[in-house]
Parts: sequence; C-alpha cells; structure tokens
Amino acid sequence: MRTIVVTGGAGFIGSNFIRYMLNKHPDYLLINYDKLTYAGNLENLKDVENSPGYDFVHGDICDFNLLMKVFQGVHAVINFAAESHVDRSIVSSRPFALTNVYGTSALLEAAKNRNVSRFVQVSTDEVYGSITKGSFKESDRLKPSSPYSASKAAADLIVRSYWTTYKMPIIITRTTNNFGPYQYPEKLISLFITNALEDKPLPLYGDGSNVRDWIYVEDNCEAIDIALHRGLVGQTYNISSGQEFSNLQISKMILKELDKSEELIEYVADRPGHDRRYSLDCQKIRELGWQPKHNFTEALRKTVDWYKENQQWWKKLKKESD
Repeated sequence: MRTIVVTGGAGFIGSNFIRYMLNKHPDYLLINYDKLTYAGNLENLKDVENSPGYDFVHGDICDFNLLMKVFQGVHAVINFAAESHVDRSIVSSRPFALTNVYGTSALLEAAKNRNVSRFVQVSTDEVYGSITKGSFKESDRLKPSSPYSASKAAADLIVRSYWTTYKMPIIITRTTNNFGPYQYPEKLISLFITNALEDKPLPLYGDGSNVRDWIYVEDNCEAIDIALHRGLVGQTYNISSGQEFSNLQISKMILKELDKSEELIEYVADRPGHDRRYSLDCQKIRELGWQPKHNFTEALRKTVDWYKENQQWWKKLKKESD
C-alpha cells in the first residue's frame, strides 16, 4: 500500500482531492495532515473518516519534528496547505509568509530527509500576475501582485531549488480559480451563492470586469493525480479549463440560477493591486492525457445545488466568522 500525505487535506481542494484519491486508488493510504485553521474543517471528510484508506494527523506544516515522524515510509507528499485568501493577505502578510514560505521549506526538508519519492507543490495562477492577452506558459517569469501570490511564488522557487540543488523529485502544479462543494464561503463563487441564498448583497469589486479562468474542483484533483503519477520530476504544470468569465458575469449567473434579482449586486471599492485577468496555457498537462470534464455552466449549477442542500454546513461557518 502506498502512503500519501496530503497537507491541508481538511481544506476545500485538499478534502476534494482526498475523496477523489480514495475512489481512484483504493489501495492507497491517504494521511490528512492539517492544522485545522478557520478554513480547515473535518466535516468536509465526514463521509470517508472511517475509510481504511484514510487517516488524520492534526499538525502544523511548520512543525519539522512532527513532519519527520509522519513522513517515515511515505511515498509522496501533496502540499495543499496554505493561507490562500488575498483579502486577508492585504490586511496582514505575516501568516502567509509563515505558512506558505517557511512551512513549505519545512515540508521540503523533512521530505528530503525521509527520501520521499514525489513532492507535489500545489500552487496558483496568481504567481504570474495579470495578463491582458494570451495565456501564461510555465516558463514565463513570476510577477505576483499580492502578498498572498508573492508568498506562493516564493514557495514555488524554494521547491524548484530542491530539484536544482538536491535533485529532489518535485513537481509544481499551478491552477486557475477552483470552485465546487466544501469551499469556505469567502471566495467569490461560494460567498456569492451563500449571500444570495440569504438575500444579502453580493459585494463586487470595482466594475466587475476582472476576468478569471474557472475550473471545477474535481477536474483539478484529477489533473494533480495525473501530474503525480505521470508528470516528469522537476517540471511545472499549468492546469486550467479554458473557461473565462468576468466577475460580473459570474455574479449574474449565480443570481439567475437562484432566481434572485440582480439588485443584490453591490459594487464596492476595488481592492489594492487587483489583477485584471488570469489565463494559463495548459498544453503540458494535456499532453499527459488530462482534459477537463466539466462544462462551467453545468458545474456551477451543480455547485449551487450543493450549497442549497447543505445550508447547515456553510451557515455554521459564516456564523463563526461574524
């Protein structure tokens, strides 16, 4: 049985990845290593917590001694653990530098000492910065705009250095905006769906013309799985669906799905350093045999239905954050 440590496995993408892997690779042992910050929620994995292929370790990725214990005999580490909310990074960058940079460094050092066979760093399209036309390739320079994306870019560079210096078998994935079930209600789609369900305003930055490429979380999980098993060590793989929409378009789609008035859209002052557009060229990951399976409109409807059917899950989180 191969053992894979999934750091940040109680978060949005991490929990979806664990569920995906348990279904795809029933002979694997998935260890969920999570600090359980505000965005980490073991209820995300309530349906698999008794699976023989699942285990949980409550831990901080900055805790090197604990990492050394957990990584004993581990085949692969997939690092989802991160502070990831841009707005929070603008308020204070320190938690982002600590978790995303120092934490990644601790993970790498422990993985190197334990001779882990694969280390996959889950990163973001935001490390490239904004692009007006065309799409970023993996070889393009990093030009992050926010403290969050800067911390992720720094982490990517540290990961890359372990390949160059130690020939450690690392792989980096950079993904566009994810959406789907179990997303903490602070990101655009999850926040706007839950606000609309409560007939609360949808706070839209600026004029709403910022463009993002949106990918359903299950498609991203499959792409990371393929990068883990088929990717070349030392390489970076962009992951995107090629489905771009402005934030205003997304807002209107959500309101239409919920049969709510567009009067709920509330234009607010734009945030500092707000990137205009993200777009990735994902030819490399497609050459490994991956392609997205979900149409955005259908996946959005599926996501809206999930939040409608699981109001107890997100209402509790929003109440705690008030």
